Amino acid sequence: MPSVVVLDYGSGNLRSAVRAVERAGADVTLTSDFQTALDADGLLVPGVGAYDACMRGLRAIKGERIIGRRLSGGRPVMGICVGMQILFAKGVEHGVETEGCDEWPGTVERLQAPVVPHMGWNTVDVPAGSQLFAGAEDERFYFVHSYGVREWELVTNDRTTAPLVTWAEHGGDRFVAAVENGPLWATQFHPEKSGDAGATLLRNWVQTL
Repeated sequence: MPSVVVLDYGSGNLRSAVRAVERAGADVTLTSDFQTALDADGLLVPGVGAYDACMRGLRAIKGERIIGRRLSGGRPVMGICVGMQILFAKGVEHGVETEGCDEWPGTVERLQAPVVPHMGWNTVDVPAGSQLFAGAEDERFYFVHSYGVREWELVTNDRTTAPLVTWAEHGGDRFVAAVENGPLWATQFHPEKSGDAGATLLRNWVQTL
């Protein structure tokens, strides 16, 4: 049974995330301990609330360094909701610009839809070859957010394998719903709140560890 740390930095549905990953077949520890998070087979980074608050909480436990060191060694990391957003270069909320972890270029910004927040079940546009969505390509997933990444900016020019980017749409506005990029996977929606479809995604991730 692979070991997974759910990173406790004061943000996210921690208990529901722990239970969901346990059901997916992992031995789960909820902790902010630097070394434990580095050593686990997988690291899950949850996130709920404001981008700036999440980044402050993450930096308080050196979470951005944990993520960076794991990825430099090819160790799996998965971000959920704001835990995905903080992987991008920056977030802009209420005129405040906050630096993110900068694992991917791009800006988290307010959705340009008639009704915000985007709350509820939505389909996603899954690219061919996705491991994350295997067996759940046509399912609906549960979203709760007002901000997202509306442009994918990373260009590899075939020098490295291009990430697989899954998109969703709300009110005519298109945004990144998930990314698979080597050891770094992330979802804007909440797999732990997405019933059987979300459980399938978490099992797919745990089985890669």
